[in-house]
Amino acid sequence: MINKADLPACPVETTLMLIGDKWKVLILRDLRSGTKRFGELKKSVTGISQKVLTANLRNMEENGLLTREVFPEVPPRVEYTLTELGHSMEPILDAMDKWGTAYQCSCAKE
Repeated sequence: MINKADLPACPVETTLMLIGDKWKVLILRDLRSGTKRFGELKKSVTGISQKVLTANLRNMEENGLLTREVFPEVPPRVEYTLTELGHSMEPILDAMDKWGTAYQCSCAKE
């Protein structure tokens, strides 16, 4: 978790610090429906490299947005699940979905 002293004064900036790039938002989107394995996320987050996905998942885990569970199997199975904090971002994603849908509809009318 981030130290409170390291957080920006502006709450919007804090939110952007946590989910300010498209990959994190798309990972949150895909984990809303439940636990996913690494390979499932790699397929559903179109265009992301394995390295970038790994880095984003680790960062989101460090910030308390998701948990990572490793199963001692061969090959290893790793699953990611939103935490309560991660689920608390659902209204933000809902608002983004609503706004994006309205924008798409307005563009279709032109």
